[in-house]
Amino acid sequence: MQPLDLCVLLYLFCTAPQLQGSLFRSEFPVLPGRAMDAVELARRLQEEATCSICLDYFTDPVMTACGHNFCRECIQMSWEKGKAKKGKKKQKGSFPCPECREMSPQRNLRPNRLLTKVAEMARQHPGLQKRDLCQAHQEPLKLFCQDDQSPICVVCREAQEHRMHRVLPLDEAAREYKLMLEEDIKYLREEMMKTETLQAKEEQNLTEWQERVKERRERILEEFQKVVLFLVEEERRLLQVLKKEEEDTLGKLQDSKAFLDHQSRSLDLILLQLEERTQQEPLQMLQDVKDTLTRYCTPGGGGGGGGCGQSTWRARGDVSLCPLEEGESQHAVPRGGRPHGCQDRVQSSRTDRGAQELPRDVVPDPSSAYPYLLLYESRQRRYLSPPPEGSAPYSKDRFVAYPCAVGQKSFSSGRHYWEVGMNLTGDALWALGVCRDNVSRKDRVLKSPENGFWVVQLSKGKKHLSPLPNSTPVTLTEPPSHMGIFLDFQAGEVSFYSVNDGSHLHSFSQAAFPGPLLPFFCLGAPKSGQMVISTVTMWVKG
Repeated sequence: MQPLDLCVLLYLFCTAPQLQGSLFRSEFPVLPGRAMDAVELARRLQEEATCSICLDYFTDPVMTACGHNFCRECIQMSWEKGKAKKGKKKQKGSFPCPECREMSPQRNLRPNRLLTKVAEMARQHPGLQKRDLCQAHQEPLKLFCQDDQSPICVVCREAQEHRMHRVLPLDEAAREYKLMLEEDIKYLREEMMKTETLQAKEEQNLTEWQERVKERRERILEEFQKVVLFLVEEERRLLQVLKKEEEDTLGKLQDSKAFLDHQSRSLDLILLQLEERTQQEPLQMLQDVKDTLTRYCTPGGGGGGGGCGQSTWRARGDVSLCPLEEGESQHAVPRGGRPHGCQDRVQSSRTDRGAQELPRDVVPDPSSAYPYLLLYESRQRRYLSPPPEGSAPYSKDRFVAYPCAVGQKSFSSGRHYWEVGMNLTGDALWALGVCRDNVSRKDRVLKSPENGFWVVQLSKGKKHLSPLPNSTPVTLTEPPSHMGIFLDFQAGEVSFYSVNDGSHLHSFSQAAFPGPLLPFFCLGAPKSGQMVISTVTMWVKG
C-alpha cells in the first residue's frame, strides 16, 4: 500500500460520522470517493495532525472534555499561564479550552493514541513536509516568482507583493533554470579540465624542481666533503710540521741549556782561579800574567796594558731566548713567586722547578657543594648539583655552614697550578685556595692555616677588611677577574697570582703540609656573582 493511500484511509477513518467530535478538533465533509485532490487531502491531514498551540505535529496528544486535542505539554503550559492571571474568577481545578473557551477539568485529560500514530505518519510522509507548503498560507508551492527568485503559492500570486511580478508555473521555471544550470555545469567542467591540466603541469614543474634541488644538494655535499678531506689532510700536515719544529726547537733549547751549564761550570772554575791569583803576592801574581790573560779572555780586549775586554758568551744554535726583565735574577722562579714578564713564563717555571702540567683542570666535587650552590657544566650543558628537594639528610662530605665546595681530586705530592675566573659583584666575601681533606664542613670556623685553610679572601669593598695589618686570612679588596693558584706540596708553599698581568698577590709558606690538600672555593651571598673553574660555573641560588 502506497503512503498516499494510507493517508487517504486515515483521513476517511478520522472523518467517519461515528468518530466526529471525538478524535479531531474540526469537522470536514465526507469525501466523495477519490475526487478530492491528493495535495489538498494531504494539506488537510497535516492540519489535523498539527497542534493549534505550538503549530507543530502533535507530541503526546491529549483530548479535553470539550473534544479538542493538544500536546500535553502545550495545554499544561497554557493553563499554567492562566493561573498567573489575576482578577478572573475560575472554578477550582478547571481551565478554559484554548479553542472554544469551554471550562474543562485539568485532570480530565485523555491520551489520544490514534492521533499520535497519525502525527507520526505525517512526520514521515514525504508529501507532507513543510518545505513543500507555503509558510504564510500553508498552500502548495506551484508557481515561481522570477523577480524574487523564489517559489510561491496561488494565494501569494494574488497578494500585493507579487501581483506585478513575472510569474511562471513551477515546472516551466524548473525546465528553464535547469537549462541555465546545465550551461553553468558545462562551463565549470571546462574550467575544471583547464585547472587539472595546469595542476598536472605544476606537479611536473615541482617534480623537476625537486630533482634539481636534490642534484644541487648532492653536489654541495660532495664539494664540502672534498673540502673536509682537504682540511683533514692539511691539519695532519701542519701538525706534523709543528711536531717536527717542536722537536727541533726542543733539541736546540736542550743543547743550549747543556752548553750554558758547561759554560757556567767553566766560568766558575776560571773565576776561582782568578780570585786565587789576585790573593797572591804581587810577584807571583804578575808571573805568567800574559798567558793567563790570553787563556781566559777573548780577542778584542781593549787597553794597551793587555787588559781583558768584555767577553761575549752566547748559546749554541739559532734559538732566541726570552730576555730577563730589569732587576730579575737568572733564577726565573724565586721562592714563593711565579715567573712573569714573558708570555710563556709558566712553562719556564715548570722547566726550572719541575712542576707538573700547567695549568691543570680542577673540577669542583658536586657531592661536597653547599645545598644551594649550583654547579653548571657548560660542556655537557647540565647541572651537576641541583638543589635538594624535601628534607633528606645531607651527606658528611657536603658543606652546610658556607656556600663552599672542594675539588674532586686531592694533592699529596708534586706541584700543581690551576686558574679560576670570577665575576664578583657587590661587597660579598669570597675565598680561594686549598684546604685539608678533613676540615670541618658542618661548623663555621676561621679560614686560617691553623684550621686547615690556606686561602685568600676576595671582596670589592672594604666592608670585610680586617683592622689588623697581619690578620689571617688575607683579604684582597681589588681582586683580579682571573686568578691562578700554584701549589708546591713538597716545599710547603701556596702562591696566588693575577692571570691578567702575571703579578704575584700572596704566598703561604711552611715547613710541610699536615696531609692531603683539596682545592677550595667559597662564594658569598646569593646574587653576588659567579665563579668559573675549568668548564664548571658556580653561583649561589637566590
